[in-house]
Amino acid sequence: MFRALSSAATGMNAQELRVSMISNNLANVSSAGYKKSRAEFQDLLYDKIRASGAKTSDQTTAPIGIEVGQGVKVAGTHRDFSLGEFRQTSNALDLAIEGNGFFQVQLPNGETAYTRDGSFKLDSQGNLVTRDGYSLEPSITMPAQAKHWTISKSGVVSAVQAGSHDSVEVGQIQIANFVNPAGLDALGGGIFARTEAAGDPVVGVPGMNGAGFVMSGFQEMSNVKVIEEMVDMIQAQRAYESNSRVIKTADEMLRTTASLK
Repeated sequence: MFRALSSAATGMNAQELRVSMISNNLANVSSAGYKKSRAEFQDLLYDKIRASGAKTSDQTTAPIGIEVGQGVKVAGTHRDFSLGEFRQTSNALDLAIEGNGFFQVQLPNGETAYTRDGSFKLDSQGNLVTRDGYSLEPSITMPAQAKHWTISKSGVVSAVQAGSHDSVEVGQIQIANFVNPAGLDALGGGIFARTEAAGDPVVGVPGMNGAGFVMSGFQEMSNVKVIEEMVDMIQAQRAYESNSRVIKTADEMLRTTASLK
């Protein structure tokens, strides 16, 4: 009975974490560039009451053993970097990556971070920055007298200044790609930091070396699908309820055993 109680308790804890991740996904269903996460589980060690192949007599062995599991553990949380839906905007500085890769931004501590949220703005100096004011890397500054600007699929930023009809190239957007983007460390605000698990960034021009193209005038929305999350939540709720019933049943069996005279 004690095995049943502890195993069911680990199951309830696992499903509680699963629901927490589902709720975070649903909360960010409208967050630009958000990538959904899911919990991954593994079974715990087993009590081997009898090993497979153990002798049952001088001439015979057991074809199967007797093993009792001790429950479940959370093995990790996997972030899904599949593309979200693209929403067209009227802002040329709204950028989306059609394919793999990340925009590079500079954090206040000077470190480089990575994001899929390309909702860029202009600061007081004309620099392209995120909504939190982090500068795009490499930095791009729009001319003060620019009346119109365009960003090509390959990341070339051009501007037309007042009094002129010719566009001038003012910068080149670069995309960073990772062998294992799921290994990036989420910092919040759609920002990720590099880790050893993610590998070294491969930085280059959009459309080259596996990096996606840049789409100007588009926002990549969250890749959360509400229906899928609701189905997962129902499954997690049912699993939680089932484990709680196991605890109740084991408790009743222990009570019956304790009441024997």
